[in-house]
Amino acid sequence: MRDLAPEIHRQRLVVEGLCQRPIDDVAIRQYLSQLSKTIDMVELTEPVTHQSPLYGWAGWIHWETSGAHFYAWDEPRLFFSVDVYACKPFEEQAVVDLTRDWFDATDVVAKGF
Repeated sequence: MRDLAPEIHRQRLVVEGLCQRPIDDVAIRQYLSQLSKTIDMVELTEPVTHQSPLYGWAGWIHWETSGAHFYAWDEPRLFFSVDVYACKPFEEQAVVDLTRDWFDATDVVAKGF
């Protein structure tokens, strides 16, 4: 993909994992706030969550330098997906480690771009 704005730093990371217990709104909000601290992002809003009766929880946080989305499925399996987008450099491994540990994940994959 051609970079249409090379003067603007953009970094993305997707982290997905399998967990042993359902993830609720409290865990998501606390995680997103801790994620902000872990990678030194300035929170512009408190984390927001919403539950779909069909799929599970979703959460979002707005940072001064972009934000992050979190999705947690209860069905068909206990699964989560985190999408971090930032216009400020961050340490990807710190996000992976925090996410794995926070949700006691049994398996985690990640891809940065």
